[in-house]
Amino acid sequence: MAIFESTGPNRWQPTALAAGPFAGLQGGAVASLLTAEIEALADRRNWGTAIASSAWFLRPTPMAPLRTALLVVTDGGRVSVVDNALWPAGEDQPCATVRVTLSRERAVEVPGFADSPREAADLTQLPIRTRRAAHGKPWFMEAMEAREGDGVAWFRMNQTIIDGAGSSPKLPLSSVLGPADWTHGIARPFQDVVADPNPNLTVQLFRQPAGEWVGVRAQARWRPAAGLGVGSGVLLDVHGEIGRVSMSVILAPFPRPAKPEPAAGLAPASN
Repeated sequence: MAIFESTGPNRWQPTALAAGPFAGLQGGAVASLLTAEIEALADRRNWGTAIASSAWFLRPTPMAPLRTALLVVTDGGRVSVVDNALWPAGEDQPCATVRVTLSRERAVEVPGFADSPREAADLTQLPIRTRRAAHGKPWFMEAMEAREGDGVAWFRMNQTIIDGAGSSPKLPLSSVLGPADWTHGIARPFQDVVADPNPNLTVQLFRQPAGEWVGVRAQARWRPAAGLGVGSGVLLDVHGEIGRVSMSVILAPFPRPAKPEPAAGLAPASN
């Protein structure tokens, strides 16, 4: 099952597994979709390997038909840069945009540099972690298996991001974005005291992940006096480090539940 199903060129229908914990879609799912579209074209366009994705979440993305539009910023030479934006079908205001950097890999010799291979970790021995969404329905966390141990949260996608693009080895950067989007939530200083969305997400890889597991060694900092925070972390696969993740965080009070309206035709009770 794909998290986003294609309904035509640059047209997508999110499934229930794209949902966030509250209203709208999970930012990591949206960033994965937009980056996956670019990665799926990379071989055909000779752009190279996607090494970085910066996403901006401009407003909540609804659970509704979506459209995207790619823009090649620069193409050729060692580095290519491609933008991709997302709108609800029939609307003019975008919900999100990403800028993906791709590079054609070329080996260079560095005297004295040694890249020691590391034995793969056995993550199946770590405890499984699960978390349900506030709305009680399926959501993006259920599109992956989560485990935790030794200060690292591990994730393995068990659903494809977009149909027709194949498994995570074909979309290495896109498959990292979903796990990476949990970075601040993993390490937030306090749980369930304020709303703390991240309006952006940046992931940089210097090595493609080997295998399906992506680990995050996360840290977070808050500044309540300004309503701001930041999340960052080291990204890993079973052999070691593969890159970095960072995001801004906005701290805000939880929305208050709406007060029930008085019944029609009846005046509110008074003493």
